[in-house]
Amino acid sequence: MCGLGTWYLLPNRMILLYGNAGGAVLLFFFGWITLCTGEYSLIVNTAIETATFQTQDTYEIIPLMRPLYIFFFVSIDLAYRLLIMFIISAGTAGTSYFIPSTVGVVLFMTGLGFLLSLNLSEMGFIFKHSVIGHRVGIKSKTLPLGSEKQFTWKECLFYVIMLVLALLESILLHHFACCSQISKNSPQAIVGYVLMILLIVLWILREIQSVYIFGIFRNPFYPKDVQTMTLFLEKQARLMKIGVVRRILLNLVSPFAMIAFLSLDSSLQGLHSLPVSIGFTRAFRMVWQNTENALLETVIVSTVHLLTSSTDTWWNRSLNTGIRLLLVGIMRDRLIQFISKLQFAVAVLLASWTEKNRRQSTTTLCILNIVFCPFLLVFIVFSTILSSPLLPLFTLPLFLVGFPRPVQSWPGVVGTAASVCADTVYYYQMIPSLTAALQSAMVAGSLGLLLPGSHYLGRFQDRLIWIMILECGYTYCCINIKGLELQETSCHTAEARRVDEVFEGAFVQEECAKICSINRHFGNVLTPCTVLPVKIYSDARNVLSGIIDSHDNLREFKGDLIKVLVWILVQYCSRRSSMQENVHKTENKGKASLIILPGLSTSPQTKSPEDTVSLNSEILDDWSDDVLGDEPTTKKENEEKGQLKVLQSINLPLPGSVESQMVGDHSIGKVTENSLYKAVILGYPAIDKGAQEDMAYIPLMEFSCSHSHLLSLPEEWRSNCLPNSKMKEMSLLFPEDWYQFVVRQLECFPSEGNGPNVLEEIANDRVLKDFYVHAVMTCYFSLFCGDNMDPTPGHILRVFNGVLPWSIALNWLTEKPELFQLTLKAFRYTLKLMIDKASLGPIEDFKELTNYLEDYESNWYIGLVSDEKWKEAVLQEKPYLFSLGYDPNMGVYTGRVLTLQELLIQVGKLNAEAVRGQWANLSWELLYATNDDEERYSIQAHPLLLRNLTVQAADPPLGYPIYSSKPLHIHLPHPHWATPRSGHPYPCQALLSGGCSLTSQHPGRGRGLGGHGIRSPALARHHAASGPCCDGIMV
Repeated sequence: MCGLGTWYLLPNRMILLYGNAGGAVLLFFFGWITLCTGEYSLIVNTAIETATFQTQDTYEIIPLMRPLYIFFFVSIDLAYRLLIMFIISAGTAGTSYFIPSTVGVVLFMTGLGFLLSLNLSEMGFIFKHSVIGHRVGIKSKTLPLGSEKQFTWKECLFYVIMLVLALLESILLHHFACCSQISKNSPQAIVGYVLMILLIVLWILREIQSVYIFGIFRNPFYPKDVQTMTLFLEKQARLMKIGVVRRILLNLVSPFAMIAFLSLDSSLQGLHSLPVSIGFTRAFRMVWQNTENALLETVIVSTVHLLTSSTDTWWNRSLNTGIRLLLVGIMRDRLIQFISKLQFAVAVLLASWTEKNRRQSTTTLCILNIVFCPFLLVFIVFSTILSSPLLPLFTLPLFLVGFPRPVQSWPGVVGTAASVCADTVYYYQMIPSLTAALQSAMVAGSLGLLLPGSHYLGRFQDRLIWIMILECGYTYCCINIKGLELQETSCHTAEARRVDEVFEGAFVQEECAKICSINRHFGNVLTPCTVLPVKIYSDARNVLSGIIDSHDNLREFKGDLIKVLVWILVQYCSRRSSMQENVHKTENKGKASLIILPGLSTSPQTKSPEDTVSLNSEILDDWSDDVLGDEPTTKKENEEKGQLKVLQSINLPLPGSVESQMVGDHSIGKVTENSLYKAVILGYPAIDKGAQEDMAYIPLMEFSCSHSHLLSLPEEWRSNCLPNSKMKEMSLLFPEDWYQFVVRQLECFPSEGNGPNVLEEIANDRVLKDFYVHAVMTCYFSLFCGDNMDPTPGHILRVFNGVLPWSIALNWLTEKPELFQLTLKAFRYTLKLMIDKASLGPIEDFKELTNYLEDYESNWYIGLVSDEKWKEAVLQEKPYLFSLGYDPNMGVYTGRVLTLQELLIQVGKLNAEAVRGQWANLSWELLYATNDDEERYSIQAHPLLLRNLTVQAADPPLGYPIYSSKPLHIHLPHPHWATPRSGHPYPCQALLSGGCSLTSQHPGRGRGLGGHGIRSPALARHHAASGPCCDGIMV
């Protein structure tokens, strides 16, 4: 009662049950008072009741009444949540006992056996939300992604047809072909022979799909070398055809053959008893629920019956076929567990023996286990009978029988707990494609026999994927996928290296190797199965020495940066005007726009000493070239002094002054107070035409093209913060020919008539060009402080990370977040351009430069790994990602490139009992022995047991996987190897992208290197940056 009451009164359960936080608080408070009162009655005595005399309680029942009421109240919710499926299953057997007709019994068992083997919970959930969505008129957001794809009307029709055929077959055979006498020539015996042939054929077809037969001998039909995915898929296509045949035999032929065997049984002819109801109800369900195991059990029963049909034995005399199948099923399950537990015990002994040099006590323990071997076998047998894990204390050869645990081993809902970190996003991205690949492998039989509680381990580069089967049924399988940490510790690295060795020995074979070699790692808990083609990011890191520190490259960097800034700002303004055009139209369309000219167009002024001083003071000693230093800061007094000198050099009127310098045809003279305060503003807003006479002192310029407003910069970007003399000096660096080329290459504006002529007029608009000169050069100045020296690698790294040097333009830029991000984006594009040019040669013309930048914009994300936008780019499946880094240990600058492509993940099957045993020890050691030492023996790496990886894969708080998926329901109707389905039940719809291809689906992009050719420099530059191969090898 204590446990159930505590579980029932958990706050989240109270809120879930009653849907009101306030009411849940009250129920929580009074519920604990009630529970404590009931506990007091059980521990001490009943609470004092004024209306009850103790002498009247002859049988002393009163202390038990209040706890009994509490237990009944809690048990209602318990029964609702935990006993529904059990009641349905048990009720099926009980109901069949009360059906008077044998025909009705067969129909009832056949129909319910088929229905209960389907994924009813998922189908009911989808139907419920489909009805709700139809009523509301919208699609329910809580519907699992892809479920509507999995359960279409075609598949529902398929299930209906299968049910009807099963019912027809069972009733016809039972009514017309069933005979009471069993002989070697009876119809049931003939069906038994067919089942034997089916079992042998299915076993052969399943074994040749995996890399090893029996986990020992290498499959001669499996491709020898899987390093190249294209060649592997070509060779694997033959096995996939065999997989289609196997799926047809398993899903269509075998169930109907077993239904025929059961329907022809003589036990269903006479008056049926409770054992008959129980046995045959289970048999008819197992036909669909676990077809392969049911086929093996049926063949064993049929064979034994044929061999002993002439003898009068207890097996033939007292047991019906249903009970025989039940007993054989129990023996089969326990035999598999016994073998797995025995392998695990031997592996623990071998692991301890190999560590005898580090831990002398293990030698003694191993000798004791050998001497007392019979007692060890007794422990294993007893653990097998109870179906409980074999618990090795501290993973030493001291074995105990663990507490019986459910298949999933851990309480709570699957996938609700994980140690989320920055690397979790890479597992999020790969899950949909991995689920599709697992679907194909399960259909073909490459993963072996699918049983609840089976564990698989996948490996790709630094990623380790833990896969657990939660539930299986007819044409579906429910799994949980966990992702282990990428930051490898010493223990993690040691075991990951052994995993790589095991997979390499299985999947990398020379053509001249033996036809049927032996698995050299047979004693390991990991047995390789197959490889899966998955759309995943390969991670390539390379050293940029000789590129980022080259003087020639750094000299060209500054010129390229101006060009990239121009391109990005023009593209931004073009998209901005296109979006605004759909919202509103310009009021004065067709009229010349009046724009205040920036300081660049003012009358010539001599460069004053203040200009030089203010500019020289921008480069501070605080912003040193230390790569690992903190973000640069500046002293308050220097900042105030610099700002004062800047204001003086610009010659802007200050509050309190009565003079204002006029430019152009106006001379210096008195102005009104209103004009004075307007002149203090550093911006250049558009001026209303009706108020022109009030601002005559400010030079107004008209666009020469009436369409220039389409590319006009935002008003707040037109303000000035640099001295006029400095702006004039820097304007000489502006690439006017590149600016005009970029404008002419823009897409035509649909609402502006003749597109090419409009773009030509806009490109020749001098006023608009001056605005771009002002914005581009101010951003450029904020990145380099106007220094004419070449940037250093440390400077590039800091600005790439978003740490800009202090200057008089820095505040101006940071006050405009959108422009700041565009400037940072241009800087990062320029760095990537410098690397590409160093790898592939100089750019020939403007067109090629435009191709580079367009490719960066559409196919790349260039930024910091720690940024949220990096994670968004991974989830959106950007084809390429690039980041700049620095290795303080080696003292070198590094580039990291993630490439999205279809690559092969190696998958192996783990010994399920080894996992259960180590998890049982983990639970005992942390919860009961309270040994939470991070360096304890049971968590240390061991290549044979994979202890460290197994502990990581446990559910938190005992384990620490960085990703754990919700239960994923995989539909297994038909084999789809080359064209995996999109739309699996996964919470992020943006992750799904349909089929996978070796060739990127982007214009101008060809295949990768390595014999496939390169179509354009924009493609080749990626391979130059990510190393000599496109398979994600660490460079």
